[in-house]
Amino acid sequence: MSHGLEPGDAALPFELPNANSDGPESCSLSNLTTDIGCIVMFTCNHCPYVIGNESRIESIVSRVREAGIGFVGINSNDPDNYPSDNWEHMLKRGTVMTYPYLHDPSQEVAHAWGAERTPEFYLLDGNGTITYRGRLDDSPRDPNVATTSELSDAIDALLADESPDVARTVSIGCSVKWKV
Repeated sequence: MSHGLEPGDAALPFELPNANSDGPESCSLSNLTTDIGCIVMFTCNHCPYVIGNESRIESIVSRVREAGIGFVGINSNDPDNYPSDNWEHMLKRGTVMTYPYLHDPSQEVAHAWGAERTPEFYLLDGNGTITYRGRLDDSPRDPNVATTSELSDAIDALLADESPDVARTVSIGCSVKWKV
């Protein structure tokens, strides 16, 4: 059963405020997507899956930046019921990120895209078509026991102008914290 945007769908536009002080005040999907593509990651400040994978996420960011692919993180968690995900905490966390860290306080973007967990990755081609949606790999808590590398494999396929062997996986992580 499909929930939100899936591989083959056109990504939906957004423009959101950026908590990373090294970047512009706001970012849109159109100015983040390069001729090759973009990765949109739904993330947050407090999820242990996100925190435990920060170095691996930064490695992916470095890799795709070198390949000419854009990257952005979006925090859509309810900032009222989860204060660690509010704008002030995002500003603090944004200082250690090398990519735009956007705030979706209304949760409109997360709802429109169908984001379910943090982290959850959407890989887009240069035309804004989703080519992969899902997890980083099958072991978010311990990279030493990962037996898959779906996001990395999907990036390889994009760079080779091919479709990934696996276009959709179920993300492993915390649920998006929806407003009540």
